[in-house]
Amino acid sequence: MNWEAFLAPYVQVVEELKVKLRGMRAQFEYESKHSPIEFVTGRVKPLTSILEKASLKNLPMNKLEEEIQDIAGVRVVCQFVDDIYTIINMLRSRNDFQIIEEKDYIREKKDSGYRSYHIIIRYPVATIRGEKQVIAEIQIRTLAMNFWATNEHSLNYKYDGQIPSDVKARLKRAAEAAFKLDEEMSKIKDEVQEAQRVFYQNKNKH
Repeated sequence: MNWEAFLAPYVQVVEELKVKLRGMRAQFEYESKHSPIEFVTGRVKPLTSILEKASLKNLPMNKLEEEIQDIAGVRVVCQFVDDIYTIINMLRSRNDFQIIEEKDYIREKKDSGYRSYHIIIRYPVATIRGEKQVIAEIQIRTLAMNFWATNEHSLNYKYDGQIPSDVKARLKRAAEAAFKLDEEMSKIKDEVQEAQRVFYQNKNKH
């Protein structure tokens, strides 16, 4: 198989989604509003990881595009938990791609403690042979969730997926601490926004 040709549409999806999501962030800034998007990253899964996943799932090569949904992945990181759901609603209202599945690992966290919101989309890519529908994954999470997940990913890599039980237990505690931080920051967010409203109301009276 020509892997470069196979992966090219995925590279295109990631680049286009990054531009669109960063554009959304810029629009909030132009309007001097709080942006629910802190930053956006994206990647195409390395070929070794794709092949590893295929052999784990016993997938024939012609099933890769349908069965491996995260070959193209974009991550949107926010300050507050509320921001995640704001972004989800914005994505649901777009008509430049189709949402085919949503996985809420915030309300239903994984056993490891992992929290994030995953949206699986079907995205139309213009290729020289016409339009191609590509499956991609958008992950939305807070800065605290992202910090935890990045470290858990590194540990999984180090221990080849077999993290020692004492480290696992610490990771779980860290996940809860990260979520506590998110909850506390959400409460402060409301305070800050209320204070800003009062400040502007009083300012306009004088």
